[in-house]
Amino acid sequence: MGNIELENGNEESQNPYLPLLQAQQKYFRQQCSKPLQSRKAVLQKFASLLKEKESDLFEAIHSDFHKSAFETYAAELGFLQHEIAFALKHLDTWAKPKRVAHGLINFPGRSYVLSQPLGSALIIGAWNYPYQVTLLPAISALAAGNTVLIKPSELAPATAAAMKQLINTNFPAELIHVVEGGATETQQLVDLPWNSIFFTGSTRVGREIYQRAAKNLTPVTLELGGKSPAFVLKDANLKDAAKKIAWAKCLNAGQTCVAPDFVWVEAEVRSAFIEELCQAFEAYPTAPDQANDHYVKIISKRHTERMASLLDPKQVVFGGQIDVDQRFVAPTLLHPVAWEDPVMQEEIFGPLLPIMEFENLEAALNQALQQPSPLACYVFSTDSRRIRQILDTLPFGGGCVNDCLMHLANPRLPFGGVGHSGSGRYHGEAGFRTFSHEKSIVEKFGWFDAPVRYPPYLPWKWKVLRRLLP
Repeated sequence: MGNIELENGNEESQNPYLPLLQAQQKYFRQQCSKPLQSRKAVLQKFASLLKEKESDLFEAIHSDFHKSAFETYAAELGFLQHEIAFALKHLDTWAKPKRVAHGLINFPGRSYVLSQPLGSALIIGAWNYPYQVTLLPAISALAAGNTVLIKPSELAPATAAAMKQLINTNFPAELIHVVEGGATETQQLVDLPWNSIFFTGSTRVGREIYQRAAKNLTPVTLELGGKSPAFVLKDANLKDAAKKIAWAKCLNAGQTCVAPDFVWVEAEVRSAFIEELCQAFEAYPTAPDQANDHYVKIISKRHTERMASLLDPKQVVFGGQIDVDQRFVAPTLLHPVAWEDPVMQEEIFGPLLPIMEFENLEAALNQALQQPSPLACYVFSTDSRRIRQILDTLPFGGGCVNDCLMHLANPRLPFGGVGHSGSGRYHGEAGFRTFSHEKSIVEKFGWFDAPVRYPPYLPWKWKVLRRLLP
């Protein structure tokens, strides 16, 4: 995902953002962000502002990516509106104390869990879906009753400025605030004693942030990436699989953390599937002058050059056109591809799609188990036994059967990675829980107190204890 570099910086006492954190912590201690009605009012205002400023947000992201209003709403602003509506509908239930079984040992009384906000949360966003991956965790944090500081990616400057304008002019800085900047600002923010840090980006930078946060024992949620596979088995509907994989790979020009990073197709249907993929890719532009409102630019020339470095012309079976100055990379199919090839050494994060083949599913799964755990996995098949074999065998964040990306569209499904692809979950109730502390309470009624726990420990008490704690 979007990369930032972190450098060694100032001591906390010299940190320019310390006063802002202290103001948010004071606001939190004064209980200003905690009342449910206050949280709902903030979320409702957020939703209204997103709608009111929609045209400004569309214009900003078009400036950064050449992304259309349709795609921006479908993959970003609509996501946020849906998340807010879902939180408003369920917030009372999420925040309500949860009764649990009390147990005879604590008779008489009751046991329950209180969900309380962590405090002040730092959200570090990525550039690839700058509104969605930056503001969605902020929505979760606000729903849970926290204060929020947002640091958008500097690689999408127009959208960062738009978010700053949207938030900083309409909400108190003590509750939610946006800070722009690059690596230095990120380092200064991460070094402060936040109650929670949420980072979306690369595994390498996520590791650095985790290490820095450890100095303050700050809990960190990491939403990273990885080489997410798409398995196409011989019994799959090849035309349907090709159409959906092509769409998922070309959406945002492949700059999607859960995009299929490569395809593993069963050897028996390899040729037929590649033919279907080529036909599906023909719906997308193969030159800069063909680019239209359903195909975006690569974020920077540097990232475009990285795509060029991963492309071996001898492997190209479709596409392959790259224009660095125009930040254009055509949808490209690569075959044959081996694990040792450069394109298989890192997450591609662009519209290059390597195609590998397998003859034995068990052997392919054993190879996959030797790789870092990806953020997503997709399986195209009608064989329920083999589908379950893949899903049960491979560790990955989440995924789909006979589709791609669409697990993100259901707020009832927690979203997050495992291992190198991340830690922690968000979306819907999972996001609320991520930014909450679940406080366990035993409440005793004063009209009876069992004498068994007090000395002297007589034989009859031992018998009672063995019954209570077998």
